[in-house]
Amino acid sequence: MPIRAVRERFLWRMRAPMSPGEVRRVERWLASARVFLAVSALVAVWMEPAVIHYSIWAFGLLAFYIAQGMIIIIFLRRRQRSTASFRLLVHTGDIIWPAVISIFAAGGSNPFFLFFVFVLAAAAYRWGLLETVGTAIAAVALLWLESFALHLGFIAWIDGVLHHYALPALQVDTTSFEPKSLFMRSISLLVLGWLLGFLAEQQKQLRAEKVVINRMLGTVRVEAGLSGTLQDIAGEFLSMYGAQRLLIASHEVDSHRVFVAELCAKPGSFRWLEPRREDRAIYLHDSRTATCYVERKAAHQADRFSMLALDQDGAHMEDPSADFLSSFTRIYDFHSALVESFAFGKEWRGRIFLLDPKLTNETEEELHFLQELVRQVAPAVYNVLLLRRLRLRAGAVERARFARELHDGAVQSLIAVEMQVDVLRRQSASRPELMPTELGRIQGLLREEVLKLRELMQQMKTLDVDSKRLLGVIHDTVDRFQRETGISARFVSDLAELQMPQPVCRELARIVQEALVNVRKHSHARQVLVRLGAKNGNWKVEIEDDGRGFPFEGRLSQHELESMGKGPLVIKERVRLIEGELTIESNPGRGSRLEITVPQPQGAMHG
Repeated sequence: MPIRAVRERFLWRMRAPMSPGEVRRVERWLASARVFLAVSALVAVWMEPAVIHYSIWAFGLLAFYIAQGMIIIIFLRRRQRSTASFRLLVHTGDIIWPAVISIFAAGGSNPFFLFFVFVLAAAAYRWGLLETVGTAIAAVALLWLESFALHLGFIAWIDGVLHHYALPALQVDTTSFEPKSLFMRSISLLVLGWLLGFLAEQQKQLRAEKVVINRMLGTVRVEAGLSGTLQDIAGEFLSMYGAQRLLIASHEVDSHRVFVAELCAKPGSFRWLEPRREDRAIYLHDSRTATCYVERKAAHQADRFSMLALDQDGAHMEDPSADFLSSFTRIYDFHSALVESFAFGKEWRGRIFLLDPKLTNETEEELHFLQELVRQVAPAVYNVLLLRRLRLRAGAVERARFARELHDGAVQSLIAVEMQVDVLRRQSASRPELMPTELGRIQGLLREEVLKLRELMQQMKTLDVDSKRLLGVIHDTVDRFQRETGISARFVSDLAELQMPQPVCRELARIVQEALVNVRKHSHARQVLVRLGAKNGNWKVEIEDDGRGFPFEGRLSQHELESMGKGPLVIKERVRLIEGELTIESNPGRGSRLEITVPQPQGAMHG
């Protein structure tokens, strides 16, 4: 059924304008092609001069065109930007020149017809469908004007003037400008212009859609959290479709509670709505429709809506039902709406509602793109949810470990000290010779607990570290460990400089801290080596000691550690947060080595 369009047809092209660098690059390619084509035509004429009846004027025009092409190439190399007026001027010359020189060429072997193809391709490269068809119409109009001029005797008049001044005649060929042959040439130019313009429009639309998807994915950030990410994505949707209001409704599959967020174009505030019992019926009523565009019909018509819908596979649905929107339409006042379903893994389901959006004439194409856009963005948002959940889990594990450390360490030690002081107080009168020895032992115990508390405080501090500070932070951590424990420790870096995301820097620094704490507590090591390097597109951190090792022998991957329930829990959680891989090699009685491998993002640089 027809859906009224309220946006111009070619809006997609306007959403992804070419950058100045891309424009300049296109102009350079066109300039090179122009000169190559002109030189090729000159060679063809030289091989068969009869093509242009040995006309000196045709040779002059061809030489002028080659010189113009060289000047354009030089100009583009000297100038950093190509202005719109300059491109229009060059394009106008490209339209006029083949029309003028074609009057010299014989119809059956005209070598200059390719210049019409070139100017149509140039319009398609620079702009799109309308401009390419317009170029074809302009070229056809020039050819017909020349035909009329020939039949009105204008060329004969010019030949008379040239003869009067003793100049060579034009020697034009009028056979190509007879109505029959000119008609077929005009039709071929128009059809070719339409096809090239259509292909250019399709390419520019695909490019624009790619830019939109990349821009939308760029708003997905773990640091912003789920609410911040949804707010940024909702703002992009609202701006892209020019809608007045956007609603996001979602629910966990195993839960009955529905979460609804709203963003209005004015004043542009993102807020979560108060939950209601009827939210599921209003926003998430079951339906086979995955994506749809609905419009309210006129009040006098029986049916309330016209609707264009796609199912989960993107197939057009015949006679879709709008019953699943009946409760929604009673609450919200709108003329038209876009509705898109989404899923976050197998846990979350939801719908996006865009009220009063502005669409192009190709409504079904817009629905297909919206469906593809949401399918591309949804996994990225789900990853944010999982990473935030994983980070919370890691934080909970760490807090539980801190509580256990305090309970099993400092609290128990202080209770023991309190009991020993009480015993010492009672024996002080009867056995004073025990006082120095017992006080020294208590002092050593307190020193050990102070060291443990300092380590806990260090781990609880917010660690602000980036790629510029990471090497220094790890070096200071290893030095402090050596000073406080007396264990020989050394840090070696194979990298002079590195570009590493801040979350990865923070987690690697925490992993090194945690590993050194474990060495002090459990390994009875005398030497520790920490190494940072890069290999095969991965960052690699190694912590090696000569202590008593883990209670297993051999080399285990993270998957094997998880399945066997072995390895340091906190380090495993932190490695998982940065999508790394933990490998532990243990030789009981001879030491152990931890290897943490983290994949580098594309384009990461290191020295």
